[in-house]
Amino acid sequence: MKTIRSEHFKISAPVKLSEVPTFYNVETSEKKKEKELQKVREKLSKLQDKMYAHNRYGVLICLQGMDTAGKDSLIREVFKEFNARGVVVHSFKTPNSTELEHDYLWRHYVALPEKGKFSVFNRTHYENVLVTRVHPEYILNENIPGIEKVEDITPEFWENRFESINAFEKHVSLNGVIILKFFLHLSKEEQRQRLLRRLETEKQNWKFSPGDLKERALWDQYLQWYEEAINQTSKPHAPWFVVPADNKETARFIVAKTILDELEKYTDIKEPEMDDKIRENIALYREFLSKEK
Repeated sequence: MKTIRSEHFKISAPVKLSEVPTFYNVETSEKKKEKELQKVREKLSKLQDKMYAHNRYGVLICLQGMDTAGKDSLIREVFKEFNARGVVVHSFKTPNSTELEHDYLWRHYVALPEKGKFSVFNRTHYENVLVTRVHPEYILNENIPGIEKVEDITPEFWENRFESINAFEKHVSLNGVIILKFFLHLSKEEQRQRLLRRLETEKQNWKFSPGDLKERALWDQYLQWYEEAINQTSKPHAPWFVVPADNKETARFIVAKTILDELEKYTDIKEPEMDDKIRENIALYREFLSKEK
C-alpha cells in the first residue's frame, strides 16, 4: 500500500483547489484499505485513552466539504473504536434563535473539547465565511450593528471575520486544544453520481433534498470561497488538510492516518506515573485488599 503521511495533504502555502486532485490512488484493494484503517483506529483509540489520563490536551477535528462529501460516514468509520466518553460530535446547522442572540463563534466555543477528549465539528465555524459568502443575505439574521442590508457587507467585513477566526483558533490552541481541519475535496461529477444514488436507492431516498440541486448550481462560488478560507486560515497551530474525497474509503484512511501522524508529534503526551508515596506502599495496599477476600 502506498505510504500516506499527513504532510502530503497539509496546506502550508497558498493552494488553488482546481489544481488539487479529488482522487488519490493508494495502490491497494478496498479490503486492504479496511484492514489498514482498522490498525490506525486501534492506535487512535489507545492514544485517546492516554490523552484522557494525561488530561492536558483536547483535540478539535473540523470537517468541511460539499454536500455528499462523506462527512457522516467518515466520522462513523474513523472514530468507531473510541471510548464513547472520549469523543463528541457536533453537527452545526442553521443557527437557532438562541444562537443568533450571540456572536457567530459563541456556539462553537461552547462545543470545544474538554481536556483529554475529542470534539468533531461536522460543518464548522467556517460556515460563517462559506455559506454566508455565497448567501450574504443570511448575515442580516445576525442583527449586527451597521449591517442593515447586503450592500453594507464590504470586503473588510470578511477580512475581519478571517481575523476573528484566526484569533479564536490561536487562543484555544494556546490553551491546549489541538486543531486539525479537513476539507473533503470532492469532484462535481462524483457529487452528481452520489446524488443520483440517493434518488435510485430506496434506503438513501431520505437523504435527498431538492435544495441540494440549488446549492450544486453554485458549485464554483463555493469552491472559490473554500479556497480563500483555506488560504487565509491554514496556520501551523491550526492547519488545513485537503483530502481527495472521490473514494470514501481512501478519504477515511487519509483522515485517520493524518490525525494519528499529527498527534504522535506531541511527545509529551504520556500516561501519568504513580505517586511515589503510593508506590512505596503498594505491598501494604495489596495485603489489605487480599485480606478483604
